[in-house]
Amino acid sequence: MSANRKIVIIGAGHVGSHCAYALAIQGICEEIVLLDIDEVKAESHAMDIADSVCFLGSSVIVRTGDYQDCKDADIIVISAGVPRLPGQTRLDTLGASLECMKEIVTHLEKIEIPGIIITISNPADIIADYIRKETGLPRNRVFSTGTSLDTARMRRTVGDLCKVDPHSVVGFVMGEHGDSSMIPFSHLTIFGKGYKELKQEDSIRYGNLSEEKILERTHLRGMDIINGKGSTEFGIGYVLADMAKAVLMNEHRVLPASVLLEGEYGQTAVHAGVPCVIGRNGIEQIIELKLTEEEQRQFDASCDIIRKYMP
Repeated sequence: MSANRKIVIIGAGHVGSHCAYALAIQGICEEIVLLDIDEVKAESHAMDIADSVCFLGSSVIVRTGDYQDCKDADIIVISAGVPRLPGQTRLDTLGASLECMKEIVTHLEKIEIPGIIITISNPADIIADYIRKETGLPRNRVFSTGTSLDTARMRRTVGDLCKVDPHSVVGFVMGEHGDSSMIPFSHLTIFGKGYKELKQEDSIRYGNLSEEKILERTHLRGMDIINGKGSTEFGIGYVLADMAKAVLMNEHRVLPASVLLEGEYGQTAVHAGVPCVIGRNGIEQIIELKLTEEEQRQFDASCDIIRKYMP
């Protein structure tokens, strides 16, 4: 990892620009480089974010560049693609997203990539698998934010239902970053105490905690945002910044990420969201939770859907 922590973001649309802003406002790196086929838009975003840095405690450089900047980037973020429209699933964007990825790969394959690639583009699990295969990098260095945003939405939902700070909700969403994702409720706790036990002890505060309601709101929250304003951007921006921080600061922190499974959870040759230890080398370890039979069935079904769409 270079002394000057550098992140290149490929795709400077709604998501890419908000990733850049989240990185800048938190002072996570020293240099952010935006790449986009629309060079004017990328330059405009870079200038706008750079202006905001004047009011921050950091002095991060925000600029545009080209693919040569990937040669010494600690992290390459791929956020190019098409936005999900009202009524679309993430899987519906696969064709257009793959066309964008093919163009990106023609540039990346000419470069020796020293760092980590984190993909955001939807469908997240399939795009991560495609980029990993095309670049030939090991699984620890190419992964997606996966179910990190789903996990945030689940924690927010649980917190709202029982009026508890989401920071106190401990749990993960696993599988596809999409409509087939599942929640291992057997591991869902509020600061270490199982939610079912809390429901029995205090039905007034915790009585609204329903597995069906939590899963439904986790799945629908993203579409509600898209229906209301056309895109999601702030949440995923901070998800990416949080994951980049875990890498650059070598935090060895456990976060959900979509990584190639090689036998974990009984799955092989598929990217899916699972809890991972993340540090300077990317994915350091996959944490295997003991799932119930029904939870394993749900996770397997989600992986089957991902596998069905893999090119």
